[in-house]
Amino acid sequence: MARRGSLTNLLYKAARASATGRAARKGPESLAKREARRKLYKAEGKATRSILRRFGL
Repeated sequence: MARRGSLTNLLYKAARASATGRAARKGPESLAKREARRKLYKAEGKATRSILRRFGL
């Protein structure tokens, strides 16, 4: 059985899709920059979580 998403989760997904669509309309360079930023932010978040867990937070 698939998990039901919360309303907040659905709104965030819609906002991300909308922002990706706007970047795509600007051109492939803008879309590539957006994808690169998202990957960087995701990696930074993982590193930050790892550091905080070492301190027990």
